[in-house]
Amino acid sequence: MMKISENNTNAGKSNGFSFSFFEKERIKLERFALLSLGGLIVSVILLSFRLMLPAGCMVIIAAALGLITVRTALNLVKKVKNSLEEISTSSEKKDDVITDFSHRIREPLNNLVIVGDLLMGSGLYKKQKELLETLIASTNNMVTTVNELTMQSAGNLSFDNRKRIKFNLASTIQNTIDLFRLKDTSKIEIVLANINESQFEILGNPITLKQIILDLFNTIENLGTQSITKVTLSVKKVKDTGDESFFNIRIQTDWDLVLIDENGLAGNLAAKLIMNNRGNYHQEFGNNFTILDIILPFHNVIPEVKQKIASPKIEELKPKESGLKELKDAKVLLVEDNIINQKITLLTLKPLLGSIDTASNGKEALDKFGTSTYDVILMDIQMPVMSGLVAAEKIRALEASTNAHVPIIAITANAMLGDKEKCLSVGIDDYISKPFQPASLIDIIKKHL
Repeated sequence: MMKISENNTNAGKSNGFSFSFFEKERIKLERFALLSLGGLIVSVILLSFRLMLPAGCMVIIAAALGLITVRTALNLVKKVKNSLEEISTSSEKKDDVITDFSHRIREPLNNLVIVGDLLMGSGLYKKQKELLETLIASTNNMVTTVNELTMQSAGNLSFDNRKRIKFNLASTIQNTIDLFRLKDTSKIEIVLANINESQFEILGNPITLKQIILDLFNTIENLGTQSITKVTLSVKKVKDTGDESFFNIRIQTDWDLVLIDENGLAGNLAAKLIMNNRGNYHQEFGNNFTILDIILPFHNVIPEVKQKIASPKIEELKPKESGLKELKDAKVLLVEDNIINQKITLLTLKPLLGSIDTASNGKEALDKFGTSTYDVILMDIQMPVMSGLVAAEKIRALEASTNAHVPIIAITANAMLGDKEKCLSVGIDDYISKPFQPASLIDIIKKHL
């Protein structure tokens, strides 16, 4: 159940948004998703025994249930999106509601995407394949809608100071551009100038940076003409005081647009955030171009002194230089608390990898990490007993006095603004959000072997 205060519930009802309705619809959604997923799994099993006719029937039933699932989810997401502006701005848990909703809806969608992908190459008849393709396309549209909900929520986040974390300024900007490009239709073409990411490791709040950039992108899109507006974005360090570094983020358009309205400053989210974070900005207008220069300060990263806290056993388990390149030779630890998700991921990876161990929470992962050698760890984030973030921190602490480094890849339904940076800040090497295509996960694993 969602953890929503009584005040929030009352506020939601008074603004036309009933959380009890939300919970009923969510339960119905999960039931449809489980039935559809069960049908797809049965289809895979029947196909393995070459029972084509019953497998085809199960595909049709499962795909139909899947389409109902997607339609139900789409209607629910649209209701949440339409209610965002109606919910009281004083609601302290509003962001938590959106985050929880995004997480819950991505889990069943991910399972549908993975099993659908497995079935596509299993020799289905034409009509069955067409129906399955419709399910996959509908699911992808659902993912796009959830991503748009993520971006819309950015404009409603509070201005409270958040904990500073270590992140890479350049990669965070690139991640924000990638997020904006997930929209079904976009009237802007974004070009990021080449920059050396190694020069942009800082301490700060990546969520605020993403809010600023997304708000400006939305402004450009809303003010632009029907044709495509080209946006060039560059970043450079302009000052270093020792404790802080000041960065210039330059946004240039090929149209004469007012990106920050000086007269309407009180309602401009980007301007509020820039000033709230001790930054400033300057706009320059010309014939068919606008340049917005933003100066923002960030804290410099203080190098950490490694302490010898690892046990002799960890030293013994250090991976030897083997030049491992092949998936079939890799040993992987999958950390996932949801048994259905765990089994579906295993179904995808087992035929390709050498061996896979599983753990149901961060504590189990730590115990197995202390007794076995792994080439890659696939880490869920939201788990009972010990979260993936805490487990990753502890693994990096155990490795601190050695030259060992086991790649950790976050596989998570946490896909709101700043979630990727939270993962990277605790030592996680890579991140993939649910739903994902199996091929995308395989590519990331290969990159870290």
